[in-house]
Amino acid sequence: MIDLVNVTKTYETGTHALNGIDMHIDDGEFVFLVGESGSGKSTIIKLLTGELKPTSGSIMVNGFQVENIRRSKVPHMRRTLGIIFQDFRLIDNMTVYENVAFAMRVVGAKNREIKNRVPYVLELVGLENKGRRLPNELSGGEQQRVAIARALVNNPRMIIADEPTGNLDPARSFEIMLLLEQINALGTTVMVVTHEKGLVDRFTKRVVAISQGKVISDGMDGYYNYEE
Repeated sequence: MIDLVNVTKTYETGTHALNGIDMHIDDGEFVFLVGESGSGKSTIIKLLTGELKPTSGSIMVNGFQVENIRRSKVPHMRRTLGIIFQDFRLIDNMTVYENVAFAMRVVGAKNREIKNRVPYVLELVGLENKGRRLPNELSGGEQQRVAIARALVNNPRMIIADEPTGNLDPARSFEIMLLLEQINALGTTVMVVTHEKGLVDRFTKRVVAISQGKVISDGMDGYYNYEE
């Protein structure tokens, strides 16, 4: 569960990135967070992952109070989240299997757990026959599937996908969104941060639109139109 109450964020440069954001996401929801460049989307992600703390307001992330969290607890909070990036961020000299397994090793998983979990997650994302491939031997869509598998492998409560289709063509973008929809159907909360209006319009999901650091619409009735 995610809860932001009257959240503001002002950077040291004086930039007011967020100006009183209120947003609640229940467990099991699928939400698009949309807005133009500079609207505050990236700041929200950094607050949810504990990279930043708010200037004021309250943020709850899966039972952790972000504004008061101890530094030692931040890794525990982050383990409840799976983050997917636009640029994949795979390790080039590791195979697909090794990239996904590495995420489990970082949190201290045992070899038996890794051997059981990684093949399951690779099958879930449609890469069960690509475990021995290196990232540069895969298409862009396949590389993003590896990134999704890595985000899923530690069984997070929530997936945050930051422009997950930004480097993909429309057909591959749609496939990735269908995969995220499937993951959500299995019970994982999903938040997709994007500016791709055409993609959002193809799915009947909750859309939270922000502009100039404020929520300007929140609902199932479409996507706020803006000019880049």
